[in-house]
Amino acid sequence: MHGPLQGLQRWAERRLPALTRLRQPEPLPIELNRRRIYIVPTAFGLGFGVLLLVMLVGALNYANNAALLLTCLLGAAAAASMLVAFRTLDGLVLRGIRAGHALAGEPLELVLDFAAPRPREAVRLDCAGTTQAFALQGTAELRLRLATTRRGWLALPRLRIWSSWPLGLFRAWSWLHPQQSVLVWPRPESAGPPPTQPADGRERLRPQVGEELAALRDYRRGDAPRHIAWKASARHHDLLMKDFDRPEPRATWHLDWNALRALDREARIARLARWLGEAEAQGRRYSLHLPNERIEPGSGPAHYARCMSALAVLP
Repeated sequence: MHGPLQGLQRWAERRLPALTRLRQPEPLPIELNRRRIYIVPTAFGLGFGVLLLVMLVGALNYANNAALLLTCLLGAAAAASMLVAFRTLDGLVLRGIRAGHALAGEPLELVLDFAAPRPREAVRLDCAGTTQAFALQGTAELRLRLATTRRGWLALPRLRIWSSWPLGLFRAWSWLHPQQSVLVWPRPESAGPPPTQPADGRERLRPQVGEELAALRDYRRGDAPRHIAWKASARHHDLLMKDFDRPEPRATWHLDWNALRALDREARIARLARWLGEAEAQGRRYSLHLPNERIEPGSGPAHYARCMSALAVLP
């Protein structure tokens, strides 16, 4: 859409209540119907309309039946294209939205789940200055990247869905404003000291059972039967046991909000976020103590996501 038409559309949205009544967020699922789908001619459609008018005047002036028939056929095709553009959006349903994880300042991936009772072609969605095109064969998942600036809950922007299919003469569009927010994690600081653990708070390091096979050894009384190498033992007189590598034990990190009193609130959050990332990368167990929540020691992606989410929602 050209600049003047975009300005006209923005002016109409500000001045006409019928075009702005759907600005308020609404719960999912959101279904498009005839009361919320708008149609306007495109710049190409306006030029095509002027051409039809000139053809009609010329055909009537010269009483040319062939030219008049051609004008009527082209006009009927234009009217049919308007109906097809409307039916491309009519009945379209936004069933759900899934959000990934992102640090503040990084794009957040959104997955929009659409459904329609019949196939749709050339549907486009505008979000935060970007346009994505997709087609539906019953259902479709559309992936968008949403810019983020700060941690915490981020309300989803209003989405414009539109189509000018099949001839580009008319543009049918509607608004989607889901009543949903996504959580943005805090951005860790770039560098800093490691966490300091109190001497009386260190846990006794215990060797952990490894997962990689290191060698085979003779059976010793008390060995677990599940570690017997049955195939290798069949070729020997004695039982052989699988001996696994034992990773070096690591101390549990106890990350405490109150231990960073010298820093301001956002600096504390950034440092704790960095420590969480380092502990997860090193395979350590770690706990997190916040003013309003205490997360016990653990590790893994789910534990990391829980800790980062707790930091993100701090006031």
